[in-house]
Amino acid sequence: MDLEAYLAPHAARSAVSRGRRFAEAPVSSRTEFQRDRDRIVHSTAFRRLEYKTQVFVNHEGDLFRTRLTHSIEVAQIARSIARNLRLNEDLVEAISLAHDLGHTPFGHAGQDALNACMEHYGGFEHNLQSLRVVDKLEERYGAFDGLNLMFETREGILKHCSIPNAKLLGDVGQRFIDKKQPTLEAQLANLADEIAYNNHDIDDGLRSGLLSIEQLNEVDFFSRHRAEAEAAYPGISGRRMINETVRRMINTLVTDLIRTSEAKIRDAGVQSLEDVRNAPALISFSDAMRQEENLLKRFLRENLYRHYQVNRMTSKARRIVRELFDAFMAEPRLLAPDYQVADGDTMRQARKVADYIAGMTDRYAMREHRRLFLIDEI
Repeated sequence: MDLEAYLAPHAARSAVSRGRRFAEAPVSSRTEFQRDRDRIVHSTAFRRLEYKTQVFVNHEGDLFRTRLTHSIEVAQIARSIARNLRLNEDLVEAISLAHDLGHTPFGHAGQDALNACMEHYGGFEHNLQSLRVVDKLEERYGAFDGLNLMFETREGILKHCSIPNAKLLGDVGQRFIDKKQPTLEAQLANLADEIAYNNHDIDDGLRSGLLSIEQLNEVDFFSRHRAEAEAAYPGISGRRMINETVRRMINTLVTDLIRTSEAKIRDAGVQSLEDVRNAPALISFSDAMRQEENLLKRFLRENLYRHYQVNRMTSKARRIVRELFDAFMAEPRLLAPDYQVADGDTMRQARKVADYIAGMTDRYAMREHRRLFLIDEI
């Protein structure tokens, strides 16, 4: 049975994929992109996402999103859109579930701190680290390092990349050099990520008390959908009102993305994946919706991500990451043997330290910091 027969001509297909880095025999019960998704779900890095932060550090509450729940929400949104556009749902799900595998503890604060620590050792970027996780760091198979994912899955994980880094990555980095597009599935996963985090950050911000309904009413996109919820359910309030509002916001963004992308794909006349690669980006919001999205992002940046209580925690997070890095670089024997470089190569040792820190969960990083710096911790 051809499990991909319903796909549009310009969708990605397993049968015409660029394949895996190490050849493997196909299986009859699943497509190759289904196998990728399953490998990601069973990986160690995916399990760790349960205890990695989005905005709020893991110990601050059990009801806030984590990298794991965020990735699942991205996958749900992306699959729904992919089905409407007749794109490959298995590929878009695999990319969505893997896109944050390389994220540090403590969200963007942790990434920024680790990048600063790695300034003289090649830098640190979580997209590159996600690719490194699936290509090298996972240890599940006897025949190869990593998960040996399909080219299109790896390409989708690497959302952006500098030209110097692209030149080091071989085929998966070539599109950045040639200025070509990835698959429509990769483009879609990127925008589903935006839809998910903007809207669940509103929900988490309200739940935490760092944002108020009164503040959000200043954003037309929110106040308009709140009014729709209140018109549909007179007297609605509290969590029900917030959930009905956010649900409507997501639906509006998804609907706009489907309609706009359908029109762009049709107007571009693409008939193959190669046509997609040579066209401009085809998965997008309308200009009006992009403007509303940008206003919402700006609101969240100014009122949530830069809130003084968030800043206090991110300041601690940056200090933890920096002090861990400095301690391990000054004395590599503090690390487990697998993370020590025997020949004393400082560049390689720094990358090993970055791999170790990036793989930590929030609570493990805090515990490791206590073990190194508090005399009564073991």
